[in-house]
Amino acid sequence: MDLTRRQVLMAGGAALGLAGRARAAGPGTLEARPGRQQLAPEGYAETAIWGYDGRAPGPELRVAQGARLTRRLVNSLPQPTAIHWHGIRIDNAMDGVPGLTQEAVPPGGTFDYDFVAPDAGTYWYHSHNQSTEQVARGLYGPLVVDEAAPPDVDRDLVLMLGDWRIDPATTEIDPDFANFFDMSHGGRLGNLVTVNGQFETRFEVRRYQRLRLRLINAATARIFSLGLQGLDGWVVALDGMPLAAPEPLAERMLLAPAQRADLIVDVVAEPGAPAHLVGFERDGGFALVDFAVAGAEASVRRAVPEPLPPNPNMPAPSVVDAPRADLRMEGGMMSGMTGATLDGTELGFRELAQRGRFWAFNGIVGMTEAPWLDLSRGETRRIAMINDTAFPHGIHLHGHHFREMRPDRGLGPMRDTVLLDAGQTREVALVADNPGDWLLHCHMLSHQASGMKTWIRVR
Repeated sequence: MDLTRRQVLMAGGAALGLAGRARAAGPGTLEARPGRQQLAPEGYAETAIWGYDGRAPGPELRVAQGARLTRRLVNSLPQPTAIHWHGIRIDNAMDGVPGLTQEAVPPGGTFDYDFVAPDAGTYWYHSHNQSTEQVARGLYGPLVVDEAAPPDVDRDLVLMLGDWRIDPATTEIDPDFANFFDMSHGGRLGNLVTVNGQFETRFEVRRYQRLRLRLINAATARIFSLGLQGLDGWVVALDGMPLAAPEPLAERMLLAPAQRADLIVDVVAEPGAPAHLVGFERDGGFALVDFAVAGAEASVRRAVPEPLPPNPNMPAPSVVDAPRADLRMEGGMMSGMTGATLDGTELGFRELAQRGRFWAFNGIVGMTEAPWLDLSRGETRRIAMINDTAFPHGIHLHGHHFREMRPDRGLGPMRDTVLLDAGQTREVALVADNPGDWLLHCHMLSHQASGMKTWIRVR
């Protein structure tokens, strides 16, 4: 497969991306504000975005495991906002969910986030207020918690994947964030794909260099199908949590919205030969990231890497006598949902659609006064996630990780976001070890906004 850069914009989906690491502009602050950025290829106009410190992605935040992270959010947007620190087991008051853990920060207001990062791994931060719009405009950034003893790699690269719905005539973001089709179908899919907020991504590498690639899917609905060309290696962590042993990379891997994957890969292409992170669409593959191979780092590859050190105090679920709760996903077009309960009132599908509500958990649209689950700290609960809809969903639980129960294979790796295809059921085991009120929702953000969310309480 010989991939070339596709100099095509907004014709049918994916494009290329370019990298660069931003650093916080002001110590101790993150300012959410409008900005302009060259998302499209050179020759097109810049695009008006919303970003942290005016860039998308926002500053790459790096802290040592066990260190304290403090940031003052300064809201210079025309809308209220808040920051959710995705995947981090932090104090509930710092989780950044308006209406559940804090009030939204009004325009001109501030909020101080202050928490310890207990777990090494790859995480991210993003807006959790009007997030269908605010994340689609660029309000997200990477958060990396470094291990005390990092793995033996030559380079550590953060690759934040996103997509944008751009008007090809103006290169401005389509402002229709709540249209009927997106909310009732698969969500808002962009027509321009970027990596680290730019159209082309290129790194100069050497043969047999070893790279750590931290992949983060920041798209609001796109499921990335990914592969490698000229690179070979292992998955070493998922959603921030190390695997027990490195797993050889499959030909393709899926990365749902909000999911992360840490790869350790070797450059195996010869100098001058193609090497890419590849994205796949229906019409074939395209280069997301170009690794330009010049010269050799060594004459042979290194051995299989050691596993990353496990994060401390991760609870092990005991599922033998754990009660089971069903989380049934319902709604959307083509699924046959006739109605559901909204704010305590039973409504038909047509009435729900008129109010912009299309999705439900267990026949209930949106948040309720009482939690879906009320758990004691340390309690184990099995949750059967049942997708009774015609579309995939990426279900994310705040403040916790869980493990999938796989028939005949035991418990799977720890995740905070699980992808379920249409008609699929997956059962997970959760240890409720972090006290507070925690959101549980679909990370296809149009689905969350139109009803697919609930919450649990851990006492």
